[in-house]
Amino acid sequence: MAQAQGEGVVRDPDRLFANPDIEIVPLPNGARILRSRRPAPSYPSSLNGWLVNWAARVPQRDFLCERESLDPGAPWVRLTYGEALQKARAVAGWLLAHDVSAERPVAVLSDNSIDHALIVLGASLAGVPVASISVAYSLMSKDHAKLRSIIRQLTPGAIYVSDATLFGGALAALDGLHDGRVVASRNANGAIVSFDDVLRGGDDAAVEAATRNVGLDTIAKILFTSGSTGEPKGVINTQRMLTYGQESKVAGWRFLDSTPVITLDWLPWSHTFGANHNFNLILRGGGTMYIDNGKPAPGLIQRTLANIRDVPSSVMFNVPRGYDLLLPELRKDDDLRKAFFRNLRIVFYAGAALPQHVWDALDSMARETVGEPVVMTTGWGSTETAPLASDCHFQAERSGNIGVPPPGGELKLVPNGGKDEIRVRGPMITPGYWRRPDLTAAAFDEDGFYKIGDAVRLADPGDPNKGLYFDGRVSEDFKLTSGTWVNVGGLRVKAIEALAPLAQDIVVAGHDRTDIGLLVFANLPACRAIAGLGEDAMPEDIVGHEQVRAHLRDGMMKLKHEGGGSSMFAPRALLMAEPPSVDAGEITDKGYINQRAVLTRRAALVEQLYSGSGATVTI
Repeated sequence: MAQAQGEGVVRDPDRLFANPDIEIVPLPNGARILRSRRPAPSYPSSLNGWLVNWAARVPQRDFLCERESLDPGAPWVRLTYGEALQKARAVAGWLLAHDVSAERPVAVLSDNSIDHALIVLGASLAGVPVASISVAYSLMSKDHAKLRSIIRQLTPGAIYVSDATLFGGALAALDGLHDGRVVASRNANGAIVSFDDVLRGGDDAAVEAATRNVGLDTIAKILFTSGSTGEPKGVINTQRMLTYGQESKVAGWRFLDSTPVITLDWLPWSHTFGANHNFNLILRGGGTMYIDNGKPAPGLIQRTLANIRDVPSSVMFNVPRGYDLLLPELRKDDDLRKAFFRNLRIVFYAGAALPQHVWDALDSMARETVGEPVVMTTGWGSTETAPLASDCHFQAERSGNIGVPPPGGELKLVPNGGKDEIRVRGPMITPGYWRRPDLTAAAFDEDGFYKIGDAVRLADPGDPNKGLYFDGRVSEDFKLTSGTWVNVGGLRVKAIEALAPLAQDIVVAGHDRTDIGLLVFANLPACRAIAGLGEDAMPEDIVGHEQVRAHLRDGMMKLKHEGGGSSMFAPRALLMAEPPSVDAGEITDKGYINQRAVLTRRAALVEQLYSGSGATVTI
């Protein structure tokens, strides 16, 4: 029986989205260009106008909200648009008065918070770059090597941390690498500046002058890639990239022009998904973001569940792992499920394909809870595209459709090893890498298209309006000794489905070998349940339990029986108890696994996999 909740909420894709209008232009060399027939949207010279606009129109509307403490029942601290502009101007004044500049950016080491946002907004008003750096490099890393590398590259004029005590180890690791002022919201002492002092501001006339000089080519942010194959790279994000990205989003998501979004979001502002897609979507549309102090990880997800009960999100953003971990909680708790769906219009996922069983489960729950489906959709891009290079502004038939190019953007499909390699050109593309002209030159082809390294295929070769499906990373695919190509991205998704719920993620091995092998990161709670073991069971005992191994073997047989030949199943797999390592570049704080880094670091396990020794399961 459908619930009464959600009545009046528009969930019809035809009313939410604009219809795609895409053309294909063939090139003499066999490549093709996909682009929209719609004109490119106009876009403002900076993010600053959006903040000024909403502060004038709706000064009392909540912009950002965060829990007062980690207690799930703690009250929400609220920042209105009027307060945000006032405080961001004060931050800008302080930055300008303390030798922060285009050559001496602001570095932020901490998680998402209101103060973090004010640093970002203040830096934008001052016309200086801000670099939000993955908190994992400060709090999870043991050697701080990536953090030290980033700070050496940045030469920051200021470094912000939420808590000087919590980040004390990271700050100590940076001694001698910079001469910037350190600012902390809590436990500031000695030479560390209190954020309250920053909010006292500086020269208002200097702020106004600096803000007038901010333009489309002003560097707004420097976002660092994971550095899995070397030092992290600083991707320059200009104001043009960020404002075009949001206006092109509105061109597809037409309801954004009339309906402010409310969302609960944890995705880190050190990454383009959380920072540029989600945060800027709220700022552009005058919406409200509740900062989720949980995340999709054991223990932390409980905070997210408490927040879901409080926040009537109209759009939900997450990575596939986040939705996967939410599913069992939604299934067993009617009140939580009603709270999740009551005002929800859109479930948006990105970073990887949403497993089809998760898609199907969310669709079924929505129909049971509110009497109709919510739209499930995604987009595609990278840090270098800020991130919107394609957008699925329609309801796809199944998971994995990354949509179409936005108006003003172009996608080039280049034949490469039996696939279509995709490249991107348009106002969303970075001008290059911070202080690395060599990397910049190598990133673009002869026509100025950014070489992102992904492959795609048309959902319908006869109709480009039906979108594109992600077809793996060109650099990750490999051949077996038989000469058969293995599509790593496609196989990974199918294998996670077949092994569900045992696999948290999967890395595909088999380069220059006779067959495919899988290194499987265990979903330990699910494996513990399969084994019937208690909370105190050791990870090695869980993954080695015979019932878990039997479940793994059954999943491998299921994958084989789905067909597709030697390139689409693995006769050998190894379930790993050790989680992926941040320091080794195996995983980002969003939960993305780096295939190459895992295979390199765990080469001994790959050899064990192919010798059939140890915990290897074969079929």
